[in-house]
Amino acid sequence: MAFDKFKDECGVAAIYSNPEAGKLAYLGLHALQHRGQESAGIVSTDGVTMYAHRSMGLVVDIFSEDVLEKLKGTLAIGHTRYSTTGDSALLNAQPIMVDCNKGMIALAHNGNLVNAQLIRSRLEAQGSIFQTTSDTEVIVHLVAQSREQTLPEAIADALRRIEGAFSLVIMSRDRVFAVRDPRGFRPLSMGRIAGGVRKDTIVFASETCAFDLIGATYERDVNPGEMLVVGPEGIYSRYFASQTAQSSCIFEHVYFSRPDSVIFGRSVAESREKLGRQLAVEAPAEADLVVPVPDSGVAAAMGYAAESGIPLRMGLIRNHYVGRTFIEPEQRVRDFGVRLKLNPVRSVLAGQRVVLIDDSIVRGTTSRKIVRMVRDAGAREVHLRISCPPTISPCFYGVDTPSKKQLIAANKSVEEIREYIDADSLAYLSLEGMKQACGESESLTYCTACYTGKYPTAFVDVEEIKPAEEPVRE
Repeated sequence: MAFDKFKDECGVAAIYSNPEAGKLAYLGLHALQHRGQESAGIVSTDGVTMYAHRSMGLVVDIFSEDVLEKLKGTLAIGHTRYSTTGDSALLNAQPIMVDCNKGMIALAHNGNLVNAQLIRSRLEAQGSIFQTTSDTEVIVHLVAQSREQTLPEAIADALRRIEGAFSLVIMSRDRVFAVRDPRGFRPLSMGRIAGGVRKDTIVFASETCAFDLIGATYERDVNPGEMLVVGPEGIYSRYFASQTAQSSCIFEHVYFSRPDSVIFGRSVAESREKLGRQLAVEAPAEADLVVPVPDSGVAAAMGYAAESGIPLRMGLIRNHYVGRTFIEPEQRVRDFGVRLKLNPVRSVLAGQRVVLIDDSIVRGTTSRKIVRMVRDAGAREVHLRISCPPTISPCFYGVDTPSKKQLIAANKSVEEIREYIDADSLAYLSLEGMKQACGESESLTYCTACYTGKYPTAFVDVEEIKPAEEPVRE
């Protein structure tokens, strides 16, 4: 079975001490659906038995009322997954649940372990048998094999052996553990629901928007390198690794997180509006309208419009109900896939000079189709503005980016990209402008490897970061 070396974009949630823990975990995953649409799962416990349900598909389709009734107990953890290139199969759905020499445990992971292949190969040589192709299972094996006697010590021992991005929620029969890697790549926050039957309910989630849905109050982030343990004795904190330079993923603010979340202690909506304002300062355009590419470009477009004084109009409408389609017209419609998701408003765009705002350009094919769509709707000029720098390197820490040879900015100049997408002008936000807009400081430093090629960990796929031998051919 091939090892899944590729990234998982995921959302995790955990509930401690609530008679409806399974249902609250479900609601938390519902709020985190944007972080993964491939599979989802919840494991709950009543202190004696663990109850699990995992399936492929969307959260709302997986967890019927009957299913939720079977997720008994006062503790629960949940996971929603999007595997970017690895196996798309139920066997990789999380949380992973095992009964080992440390007791029954369940684990859900957001991120990517860059040294997982090395560890897995060693464990298999020693006789370990893996049930999935996900890097997450490596953590479970390391916990089970640890010589430490207690579960908290075994988890800490395992975490010191792995490298990369990991925000974890782990559950035993009577405790919940919440963990972030020492560099703090991925977000993980703690909240509280006051007024439980015996005590307050403690909750964890990848994003604070999940707290809003379940009525929890955000208290703080799990710190980089910290393991929070919530159990019968209360909440206690310990650090499993020595302090290191923080490398929180800046793309969480640029695109990935929901704008109504607080990520790394900072409002995502505020960051995106400032990205747009800074973009207007760095890359002004003579135009009649600012038009966002929905939904990812909306907040930045609001900032661009406010800073430039150019009116903001919704010239593209997104269909939010597009699932997978297996039907295309017999007489092929140009740009059919993009038109399923976006449709231009001709009365807004016709005869206008348009500044089109988006968060990024990856391969360039979608941007090309959108620019063409806006032109076909009658726009006189299309000036594309991107609220981050050119993406020149793949991510190894949990965000879906293709290999270097597929990244258009790694193989073409800005002018060549402009020609390819057929825009009248093209400009990206500078690296320093992006950091400033996202509030980088001594206490908050970001990973920008996808824009610089400079990786904060020693273990990366060297083959992926070599310059492409030939340009991208679209």
